Amino acid sequence: MCGIIGYIGKSQALPILMEGLKRLEYRGYDSAGVAIIENGNMLIEKTEGKIAHLEQHLSGMDCPGVTGIAHTRWATHGEPNTDNAHPHIDCSGTLAVAHNGIIENFQVLKKRLQRKGHKFVTETDTEVIAHLIEDYYNGSLEDAVQKASQQLEGTYGIVILSKNEPNKLIGVRNGSPLVVGVADNEYFLASDVSAILKHTRQVIYLDDKEMAIVEPSGFKTMTIENVTVDKAIEEVDWDLDMIEKGGFPHFMLKEIFEQPETIRNATRGRLVYEAGEVRLGGLGMATPKLRDINRLVLIACGTSWHAGLIGEYMIEEHARVPVEVEYASEFRYRNPIIERDTVTIAISQSGETIDTLEAMREAKRKGSYVLGVCNVVGSTIARESEGGVYIHAGPEIGVASTKAFTSQITVLALIALLLGRMRVMSKAKGQEIIQALYKIPEQVQQILDQNDQIYEIAKAYCNDTNFLYLGRGENFPVALEGALKLKEISYVHAEGYPAAEMKHGPIALIDENMPVVVICPKDNAYKKILGNIAEVKARKGRLVVIANEDDVEAKKVADHVITIPMTLDLLYPLLTVIPLQLLAYHIAVLRGCDVDQPRNLAKSVTVE
Repeated sequence: MCGIIGYIGKSQALPILMEGLKRLEYRGYDSAGVAIIENGNMLIEKTEGKIAHLEQHLSGMDCPGVTGIAHTRWATHGEPNTDNAHPHIDCSGTLAVAHNGIIENFQVLKKRLQRKGHKFVTETDTEVIAHLIEDYYNGSLEDAVQKASQQLEGTYGIVILSKNEPNKLIGVRNGSPLVVGVADNEYFLASDVSAILKHTRQVIYLDDKEMAIVEPSGFKTMTIENVTVDKAIEEVDWDLDMIEKGGFPHFMLKEIFEQPETIRNATRGRLVYEAGEVRLGGLGMATPKLRDINRLVLIACGTSWHAGLIGEYMIEEHARVPVEVEYASEFRYRNPIIERDTVTIAISQSGETIDTLEAMREAKRKGSYVLGVCNVVGSTIARESEGGVYIHAGPEIGVASTKAFTSQITVLALIALLLGRMRVMSKAKGQEIIQALYKIPEQVQQILDQNDQIYEIAKAYCNDTNFLYLGRGENFPVALEGALKLKEISYVHAEGYPAAEMKHGPIALIDENMPVVVICPKDNAYKKILGNIAEVKARKGRLVVIANEDDVEAKKVADHVITIPMTLDLLYPLLTVIPLQLLAYHIAVLRGCDVDQPRNLAKSVTVE
């Protein structure tokens, strides 16, 4: 993995491919490369490092070819270097392949091909694909790709071009996203719509084990078993302005500041104050079936898992439905118990996270009704779930998720409210929650207005190398998320803990060199967490406290206080996480880190 774009048409391919790669930079990568067919020859350039290095290699080259593919790589097999960068070629240099995903049986295939005389020059699993297609080639690239694809085990989004058939591009998908862009006598293959949005809004989403053959005259889609598939062309409903920085120095900061609007978007048209109810038509479940749910399983990874933990508190408290939150990466490997009337909710920003997708499929196999909570329309989770809710956060470019997290929490609050009103919640309580939700965007803005103050706090801690984050109840997962954000983008070690658990181990770490970030709103655990703050202070820990504006007690003991407005207990995570996002952002910038593209991370993780 990480980013793929292919082009065939009437224009010079190289500028289109390079622009597409730049649109994919946000996904995280360690090398880049391009392959273009021109006058029966194939130009291939690959470099380690950023796309700018590739541009330097290509500068001054005259390359009028109109067919090509390009790739940004996030290393899975083999070190990040020029040899292992994509595209990869076969023995004869006739065809080139770019690939996202992991070929699990590549060693078996490689040994078989080596016995037949194929010579390998990289450490990657992807090179096997090129040699395998070459081995099957007998005058038809289409036929060779189909036969090779049937031999591959694992996940893959692949684009292929060949000097033997220069007016053709082929794309194949299994578990790693691939879309076809349709324009006027020109076509695109891409792993992400953002790479081609400047040129077309008309796209076709390939499903697993489907392939597309594109030529200047048209396209066709089929399965890898050569069964024709009629695919609908869909319209992308967002534009390039939404994936530009808009005057902010980084996408991450822009997306943090978009949260008043994205939270508003997550609730728009869904709240019915008069009845104290929520309308979520996308769930695809009639009222009796919703009432019959006796258990919810939330499956997710990373930041989305933290949102799921918050959802557990919300749903159990307000709907009285038992909830389990599972790491999707572990769920399908432990033979999970799925009882009757269990509903599984898969949470994923991209809708393509392979661990979450496979866990969702396992739940379906075991008879669970499966819902999706995701951001990307047309994503695999959105298509394969039986119902669900879009979070409507818009494209999230920064690798470290921010606005998607708060939108996920908002949607989970809506689900809690929906189920609660069907079961145990009064109309008055529903109206109270809705009224509080209406206020959240403005309250988030009040916290964002403290950005300069948070920057000054970050300056006091940017050289520290260990942090402890503490929270209780709904804010314990926020502590986990705050620590994760700091780790992701500043490479500083940080741990999130339930505040009451501090005395069972982590308290041994606390001294005058340990910054401790405590989430301390005036909720039902307020007095208890004040006690935890006192424990830290007694051991000379340096305290950053997230507290309400009128909290005199916290201000007495904290080294620094970041204030938040009052809200209902279940909604505090939407407010308490904002200072933690800003704190992590500013510390990372002060440390000179690449905030939008942190090392070793990718935006959409499509490998296990």
